[in-house]
Amino acid sequence: MIPDYIRPPLSIAGIWPSGPAYGVAEAPGADRAAAVDLGWRDVFRDPRLQALIALALESNRDLRVAALNVEAARAQYQIQRADMFPHIDASASALNERIPAKLSTTGMSMISRDYSIGLGFTSYELDVFGRVRSLEEQALEQYFAQEETRTSVQITLVAEVANAYLTLLADQELLQLTGDTLYSQQQSYELTKLSYQQGVANELDLRQAETSVRTAETNLAQYTRQVAQDRNALSLLVGQPLPESLEAGLAQERRLDDAALLAGLPVGLPSQLLERRPDIRAAEHALKAANANVGAARAAFFPSISLTATDGTAGTSLSQLFTGASRTWTFAPQIRVPIFEGGALEAGLDAAKVQKTIQVAQYEKAIQVAFREVADALAARGTLGDQVRAQEALVDASAARYRLSEMRFRSGVEGYLNTLDAQRTLYGSQQTLIATRLSRLSNIVSLYKALGGGWSEHTAQLER
Repeated sequence: MIPDYIRPPLSIAGIWPSGPAYGVAEAPGADRAAAVDLGWRDVFRDPRLQALIALALESNRDLRVAALNVEAARAQYQIQRADMFPHIDASASALNERIPAKLSTTGMSMISRDYSIGLGFTSYELDVFGRVRSLEEQALEQYFAQEETRTSVQITLVAEVANAYLTLLADQELLQLTGDTLYSQQQSYELTKLSYQQGVANELDLRQAETSVRTAETNLAQYTRQVAQDRNALSLLVGQPLPESLEAGLAQERRLDDAALLAGLPVGLPSQLLERRPDIRAAEHALKAANANVGAARAAFFPSISLTATDGTAGTSLSQLFTGASRTWTFAPQIRVPIFEGGALEAGLDAAKVQKTIQVAQYEKAIQVAFREVADALAARGTLGDQVRAQEALVDASAARYRLSEMRFRSGVEGYLNTLDAQRTLYGSQQTLIATRLSRLSNIVSLYKALGGGWSEHTAQLER
């Protein structure tokens, strides 16, 4: 009764979008492992990041809940599968009853004793029209969907740990930059204060220099707070306090490492997402489960046959239970034919078909969302490299401008306002450069996750 399953057609383009924003696409047939086959240890090269991911995979509570959900789905499938077989039970009973004289057939009170031992099954359904098999198929597909969901949670966890680690390094670099900038501005403020005391600089120059110092002090407090919060977020993802050796190593790290991740990821074709992304596979299993439920709803229109049978012994005393003449048995087949259900069966079938249609839409949306995530990551990969190079050039130009402005101020050629503006421009461009480098590395993490990578520890080709 289960309808033949036909995978819905692709609702996405057959190739990734192209254009100036996407850079140069890699050849789909390149002799390289697919991104989904790259182990996270080979993509995330930083030893500290590898240690953090390993700890998270052991202790993260969200991943633990996802694994327990898989166990629950497996148990539910086993429960449903058990209905395919008769449930055989052994039973023993004893009945002792006093019958008063008024109710006795002999006119005298009496004590009646009955003992029985039996073995048999009750209401075992012969699955002639596949209702039980359809429900078993539904439970099996739901179990597969939970397994894919667990894999998806792991992929998300790996990406979240990587992004949290990169964010921590970026904020620590910003904290270091702010500290160095504050020191430089304090030195400049002291020189300006000395010049003011000697009558060379005016009070406006002094207050402008002091404003720059106070702004840097505010930023220093802000980034100190952000670093502490980044550590807390990382500890939550890991699921336990960070080990002291790892904590000490993180505290010493003061620069975002551009070589922490594999820069080039093979993309492949959009159709490969159907086979590799666990969230898409989970959506397809949910669709198959809904398809199997349609079969169960169809089978409900047909007769159901159930059997009850027992074999045992009975007697008025325990000694009679084990004699040949005390054997008893029952066999009670039953057939139920639905005639009038008030429209319940039709409504049940309609509900099952509607639920299947809903799952088709959710499956198609999962594919479209996956395609969009990969396309966005590719667009970012095609532009962030150019943005980083342009920002580095801007930092160099801002640094040169600041040096020239400070020299002109110290020489008395111009006021401190131009120097202050150049200093702010340099500081802002340095902050933007760190944020852009973080975006470029986070984009690699996002692309790796969007392509379905992160479920294996080592690259499949390396394992062979």
